[in-house]
Amino acid sequence: MRPHLATRTLLSLTVVAGIAAGSLAGASAFAASGPAAKPAASTGSFAPLTQDNLGLNTAEAKKVQSWLAAHWEYTGPVDGRLGTTSWAAFQRHLRAHWNYTGPIDGQLDMATMKALHRMLKSDWGLTGTYDGVIGPAFKAAFKRFANGI
Repeated sequence: MRPHLATRTLLSLTVVAGIAAGSLAGASAFAASGPAAKPAASTGSFAPLTQDNLGLNTAEAKKVQSWLAAHWEYTGPVDGRLGTTSWAAFQRHLRAHWNYTGPIDGQLDMATMKALHRMLKSDWGLTGTYDGVIGPAFKAAFKRFANGI
């Protein structure tokens, strides 16, 4: 083998080995970072949440909590964060007036949301049937409720 051909072959093998090593290092660094986060899929049901104001700002949520404290045995803080204690008190209201039959557990499950939809549809301008979506019309009706109590 001629000297310049041997040098070229050695240089080519070194470059290939370097590229392969770099690719493996990059692949291991990528693999070590873990899988990319996937967006949550909508299943039509509601997962337990620590807080969900359903579009209300803090001042509006405080109005709801004050109303719940005055009428529906809410004993938590009036902090503008509708958590499980707030929603449990709301479920008591929904059970008394809006045909809610689920547990008083403070979870925004399908039964709670259907009863809330009935309430908002009856008195607060929400239209249509409940489809499992908390969209702009639902949130607007809930805001009207919060500002009207």
